Amino acid sequence: MNGIININKDKDMTSFDVIRKLRKILKEKAIGHTGTLDPLATGVLVMCVGKATKLAQDIEAQSKTYIATLEFGYKTDTLDITGKILEKKEYKAPTKEEFLEACKGFIGNIEQIPPMYSAIKINGEKLYDLARKGIEVERKPRPVTISSIDLIQLDEKGAIIKCTVSKGTYIRTLIDDLGEKLGTFATMSDLLRQEVGNYHINKSFQLSDIEKMIETNDFSFLSKVEDVFKYEKINFTEEKDIKAFYNGNKINFKGNDGFCHIYINNEFYGLGIIEKNTLKPYKYFNIK
Repeated sequence: MNGIININKDKDMTSFDVIRKLRKILKEKAIGHTGTLDPLATGVLVMCVGKATKLAQDIEAQSKTYIATLEFGYKTDTLDITGKILEKKEYKAPTKEEFLEACKGFIGNIEQIPPMYSAIKINGEKLYDLARKGIEVERKPRPVTISSIDLIQLDEKGAIIKCTVSKGTYIRTLIDDLGEKLGTFATMSDLLRQEVGNYHINKSFQLSDIEKMIETNDFSFLSKVEDVFKYEKINFTEEKDIKAFYNGNKINFKGNDGFCHIYINNEFYGLGIIEKNTLKPYKYFNIK
């Protein structure tokens, strides 16, 4: 079984919980996700099955859209409501204008310090394992891109925002930094990942949906590898080009620079990259 599944993750499940359940449902060991979602979070978790696992990093690199709820006035050790409250602060609820002005300071290319409760490894140890031991270590700022922050709702207790961000962005940290900018604390209380690249929550499947579909041999939840990215399609029919692609060699090819789908005699075989009229194999999916 090879393909991509757009899962709508339930709350209180880890990303690996989803993998474990899918392995049982599909009877397939080769399954990987394309970007961890915390147990608190719900929404889009794109899963790669079989040979499609080769695409995991490419999908993970795409932008992501979240809808997040935040509460003013307190800070926790995890930067969300699942953590221990570290400090509370009296505050005056910001106006809509003040809130939006604070958001502007985070739009664009910024640096963000990852939270201690994260899966990032330092010297071979995951930060959340160190945090659970009461150990805090220095984390270097990482470059991320915040494309947009839209305000959905604002009241005296908190706000709901919609933001589109790059890979590696921690929404918990963004909210914590936003609270500081507003002169108070802000803690994430809910998070929904609405979109990863072209994968939207409106076209996602619950694990229970997939379980029922499997019983009737309905595999419409599984999208083909070649449908993931809308690249130009190139079909090789000449033996010299086919052999060069198989062997990982460069091929003279006049075309627009960028990624492309490679077909051999109208059958999908992998991805290539065109640069300055030269095509290079990128990833293979259908070579035995």
